[in-house]
Amino acid sequence: MHHIDAFFAAEFDEHAALVRQCRETLAAPFAALVGVCVRSVLAGGKLMFFGNGGSAADAQHLATELTIRYKRDRAPIAALALTTDSSALTAAGNDIGFDRIFSRQIAALGRPGDVAIGISTSGRSANIIAGLQAARAFGLVSVALGGGDGGKLPQFADPVLIVPSTTTARIQEMHIMLGQMLCGALETELGLVGGAA
Repeated sequence: MHHIDAFFAAEFDEHAALVRQCRETLAAPFAALVGVCVRSVLAGGKLMFFGNGGSAADAQHLATELTIRYKRDRAPIAALALTTDSSALTAAGNDIGFDRIFSRQIAALGRPGDVAIGISTSGRSANIIAGLQAARAFGLVSVALGGGDGGKLPQFADPVLIVPSTTTARIQEMHIMLGQMLCGALETELGLVGGAA
């Protein structure tokens, strides 16, 4: 089992190194992301998360943390995942194309001042890019979580939190950490938690 021990250690080492890199490079874009989201929620807006595969799971995980609770019971924060309605997803995929499964929902449900949060490890997923483009076209704030070189995300979103790795699993680990940090920061910045519970 020695090779399993080496694998185990290598995975932790890679993760730990990336955590350090993200801590050094993402503080400013994270603060900008929190600021954008706080302004939207205070103005009556909502956060719309979307992604493919593991990033779709992150989208619904984070939307749930906000609408229900993260650290403790408090007032809900308006958020939704555009990845959970199987009828909408299959109708859009079948009738207008998979590339438009998110952009169509943003056109239908988004309002100026809402925040569209695209999650893509590659930054090249056509439906994520189309969603971010639609968000801008309809007056939403377009932001993203990415990885590697960021792909096309910096062209269509600001701020963009780019995890400096090309390993999908490591990028996703940082995305969920950053996403949960966003949830915690929003609870605090919106004055929904604090003091004795």
